[in-house]
Amino acid sequence: MINTNIFCTSFKFLVQVNYKFSIKLFPFFFFPNRRSWDASREVPIIQDEQIPKKRVQCLKWFSCTIVGVLVFALALLSQTSFLLLITFGNNKTEIICSEKKPAALLGIGFVLVGPSVLLLLKSTWKFIFKSAAMPSKKTVFWVLCVEFLVALGAAILTIVAMPHFDIVTNVMILNSVSILSAVFQVVAEYLAKERKRLIMLPVCSIFFIILGYVLFAVSYLAIESSLQMRISIGLAIVGTICVSVNWWENYSTLFSISSLDDISKDIAQSRNVVCIISSLMRILITSAVVGAYVPLSGQNWKSVKSVFEPVIISLVALQILSSALCHWFVVVACKMHSLHRSFALPIYMASIAVLAVFLIPLALKLPESNQTSTCIENIQSKSSDTLLLLMLNDATKTLRARYVVGKMSTGGLACLICSALSWWLGLMLSTFYIWFLKIHRIERTQDLFVRRMYEGAFLEQSMLLNIRFEIRKKIKEKRCAKETIRVFLCATMWHETYDEMMKIIISMFRLDKYRPKTDKHSDVEFEFHIYFDDAFKDVDYGRQRHANEYAEILVDVIKEVYTIFSEEDPCIFKQTPPLPWQKIINTPYGGRLEYTLPKGNVMMVHLKDKQLIRHKKRWSQIMYLYYIFGWRLNRQYFKMFEVGEGLDDLKERLKREKENTYILALDGDTDFQPSAVMLLIDRLKLYPEVGAACGRIHPTGTGPMVWYQKFEYAVGHWLQKTAEHVFGCVLCSPGCFSLFRGAALMDDNVMKRYTTKASEASHYVQYDQGEDRWLCTLLLQQGWRVEYNAASDAYTNAPQDFKEFYNQRRRWGPSTMANTIDLLGSGGLTSQRNSSISKLYILYQIISMAASILGPATICLMISGSFVFILGIGENIALALAIAPPTVYLILCYKLTSDMQIKIAAIMSVFYAFLMAGTVICIIGDLVKQRTFLTPSGLFLIGMVVLYIITAALHPQEFSLVFYGLLYFLCIPSGYLLLAIYSIVNMNNVTWGTRETGGQAKTTAVDTIKKKVMNATCCKCTCLESEKDLSKEILPAETITEPEKPHIPLETQRAEEFPLSAHQTWIEHLQMKSYDFPLHESELPMDEIDFWRELQRKYLEPLKENKEQQEKMANDLRELRNKVTFAFFFCNALWLVATFFLETIGDSISIKIPKMFPNGTRSPTEVFSIDPIGLMFLLSFALLLIVQFIAMLYHRIYTLIHFVAYADTEIKACRKHGEPMDHTLNCHFKCFYFIFIINNVHVSIGCTDPGFKPPV
Repeated sequence: MINTNIFCTSFKFLVQVNYKFSIKLFPFFFFPNRRSWDASREVPIIQDEQIPKKRVQCLKWFSCTIVGVLVFALALLSQTSFLLLITFGNNKTEIICSEKKPAALLGIGFVLVGPSVLLLLKSTWKFIFKSAAMPSKKTVFWVLCVEFLVALGAAILTIVAMPHFDIVTNVMILNSVSILSAVFQVVAEYLAKERKRLIMLPVCSIFFIILGYVLFAVSYLAIESSLQMRISIGLAIVGTICVSVNWWENYSTLFSISSLDDISKDIAQSRNVVCIISSLMRILITSAVVGAYVPLSGQNWKSVKSVFEPVIISLVALQILSSALCHWFVVVACKMHSLHRSFALPIYMASIAVLAVFLIPLALKLPESNQTSTCIENIQSKSSDTLLLLMLNDATKTLRARYVVGKMSTGGLACLICSALSWWLGLMLSTFYIWFLKIHRIERTQDLFVRRMYEGAFLEQSMLLNIRFEIRKKIKEKRCAKETIRVFLCATMWHETYDEMMKIIISMFRLDKYRPKTDKHSDVEFEFHIYFDDAFKDVDYGRQRHANEYAEILVDVIKEVYTIFSEEDPCIFKQTPPLPWQKIINTPYGGRLEYTLPKGNVMMVHLKDKQLIRHKKRWSQIMYLYYIFGWRLNRQYFKMFEVGEGLDDLKERLKREKENTYILALDGDTDFQPSAVMLLIDRLKLYPEVGAACGRIHPTGTGPMVWYQKFEYAVGHWLQKTAEHVFGCVLCSPGCFSLFRGAALMDDNVMKRYTTKASEASHYVQYDQGEDRWLCTLLLQQGWRVEYNAASDAYTNAPQDFKEFYNQRRRWGPSTMANTIDLLGSGGLTSQRNSSISKLYILYQIISMAASILGPATICLMISGSFVFILGIGENIALALAIAPPTVYLILCYKLTSDMQIKIAAIMSVFYAFLMAGTVICIIGDLVKQRTFLTPSGLFLIGMVVLYIITAALHPQEFSLVFYGLLYFLCIPSGYLLLAIYSIVNMNNVTWGTRETGGQAKTTAVDTIKKKVMNATCCKCTCLESEKDLSKEILPAETITEPEKPHIPLETQRAEEFPLSAHQTWIEHLQMKSYDFPLHESELPMDEIDFWRELQRKYLEPLKENKEQQEKMANDLRELRNKVTFAFFFCNALWLVATFFLETIGDSISIKIPKMFPNGTRSPTEVFSIDPIGLMFLLSFALLLIVQFIAMLYHRIYTLIHFVAYADTEIKACRKHGEPMDHTLNCHFKCFYFIFIINNVHVSIGCTDPGFKPPV
């Protein structure tokens, strides 16, 4: 039994003699294992998304099934309608009279040129607003020759030859267009020395297609050997071969022919111009063939007007529409990784289904048409079902008219059936490589398909043959040689609370568990960085610097989370291993903590001392940009160059690494799941022009202000951000959760310009008040694309107080306006550099900007209408009453302090909310009184409600937010009128506005540790009475042994020489705080110390106070504020004055709208009057909302595609490479525990060498 007093005295002696070993002994003595009587734990909520929920799997299967059914149905419609048009051109059919056959041929021509017209429009749009690169003359000549051959072959096959054949032959002969693709596959695989069993598939395809040709010719020429038939058969075979040249580009890079390689690369670079040329060539050749064949065949164009008859035009429209939709759904199926069941299988079965549809009349007796001189007119009076049956029955006449069918010739029928089956098998075998194709999670359409558009007459065949062909060996080589993405998660912190820190730390540890460093097959590597602003405080009357309470809480939070994630089994019967040693380092900018997380990834906490380095968020971002890209990335290649490695190779490798290095910018309170990060990585990984991508930000918190922001954020993301993403680029990728590409940040005029110190009044507003928006502006101006991914969810705390909310928006409002004006001012140059920003998108942003500027005046007009509804006063008096309170508030904002301005705004917001509630009730009452909802106000209100409800319904996980819409509506005057006034008038206030007070942080974690320490003792121990007593006893012992030095200010000492001494007191302080999570003191390499010193001197030196300069800048900011305020409110005043005069003039210029009732009747006497400006604004606003709604629909579809693809591929990857946290982690703990025992034994035997360092 050890005597307690002897133990306490011994331990106190060890603490005073050797601080390092006291830290090691402390947990050894007091925490050998978990207490049996105190086994309950307090664990933060940690939600993992490693395994998808069942509803995600159901969503995936449901989506893929729907897409597969649609592909099959649309392909069936497309081919059936096209073959009906061909049978109309056959002389055996009776639906179209013989003198009107040219109309059917013209319809076939429309089907052939339909995709070319669509491609021409699409390419012309992209040529005007995006890329206008021109191809070389050699490329143009090659494209013209190929397109001439393909267009001629397609026109001859479908217009000249196929109308002479039966329906079975016509259904299956289209499959023979794969013959040259099969030949190219054989040659490519032979040159690649592919395995014989793989080469046999295209060889068999060639055999079956040729066999089909032979049987086809025999079945006709053996009995029907007329000259016309022989010519038609020859033209059909030649036509299919000519058409099969269409997919040459799929194999051009496999033959090692330099000229074809050059042409393919040139086509890829000038795709828009090439598509315009090819479309025009197709249209001209098809028109020429149709125009020449009709007179050559003895027909005339007198009946061409019948093409406008409903039967012909309906079939043409149905074929073009179904083909375009089928092509789009095929793209969707491929991107959803449902290549087999939603694309290949439905397309293969479509030909068989079409054949079955046309053979139905042979098994069933269907009504027949009577051929007359006006046959079209006779059948159009029949119902659609009867008309369809008549057309199908008419198509089978081409089969019944054949001798082999009429006489039931066994040999002839065998040739017919075998030829059809051979062509179908030939197509299947020539496209069998699709079943082995490996595609990315969200494959780009241009990488998935060789050509942009499908072929109208060969829909199924063109989509199958258009899929990218790759040699199997090259697929494996690509899979083995795929480059790893490196992602640096960089969070900036300042005065976050304990709960906020817990969110970000748990998110980082969760990501460490999701992608372990030890996984050799990992496609992504993560490294975590936290940049803690103003992490030090003065102690001992300013003679020393210690980490402040916020930094201490962060250290404790990391310890708590580390314990949770490293503890596999919380069983009380198992001994809890000690936590591993981590590093604590003194740095030129303050300090650094380096943690090796349980799964091997590294996390660095950079503690910034504002006396040594410039503080605030933008300078923290500059700090990690230059550390990661300058020091960590560029330096290694400079070293390689110095040792003599090849310059060209180094340039290429550096370029690739820049493109594959990403930074995830985070705030100190962001909460996210690994899937959110992976979804953003997908956007940058597969789209090289994307410089940044952001996710869906969800504000968290409680209270009315948070509810308001939840709906505000939802509407902003649902409509505004999606519209920006679809029509151009997202203008702001928020700094709380955005992924940036290294190559984009390191580009000219981005990272370097981002270091610009504000020297003008406008710089303070644009640069420092909204740094994330300014960074995105620089990226956009340099030509990079910024995107939005709605499936990537992140959560961040929102202001819960009215004051904090107003101060936050006081920063955001002017910064948004300044950056948007900067972008619009350089709109011409930006649209030239950035292919995603067109002149139309610039116009869209101008309209949005104008709507934002005129927001206060619009709200005044709305309030004026509210007064008219509620009080029943005149419109001009109501307008005056509506303008008066904002005007008074504007004047008060110039006179009162910001706190008083916010208090007044809060009071006015309450009154405005009551007014808005009364307005809604009055509008509803007016609708009841008018007995119709078809009034301008009624339509506007109902339209807005319906639009938001539909939008919310398309976001089912967020549908509950629609209930906050009522609060949002009531707060419109506060958010768009009072807040605008407050933001503009206080533009000269460039303080941060949020977390300004350095209040006491939550110290629950620290208190808990102290309680654990006290409870660990079996009696009252005088050496552990308080942490302060212990530090008082340790520190004087060290200062006594040092010689007395003259007093030098601490800032001067640190600036002159680094480090000050071997042991900095802040290190000892944190080591004592983290006694059960030992921190081993380490040092930086000298070259890294030099890097930080140079970076500080050039960009991050603390700003010196200059009262004269500060006063000058304050005056400049006030002057800028006055100018902007005058311009802003002058525009609003003009809008109000114009409205006032229009209302004064009255009915003479107002627009009369007749009163309509819901039953469709019109009131003969009552009308609604609306002024032209109001109508123009209403229509403009409605048009803007409709455009945003359409963009939202488009974006939702592609978000669903990406999410389904992620749910499939990511889970497969986790199952393939994921390993549980078992053997490796246990080995690490055993190793750490062994080292821990050895170190303590080393101390216990009396070795107290101060130079001894524990192994790490």
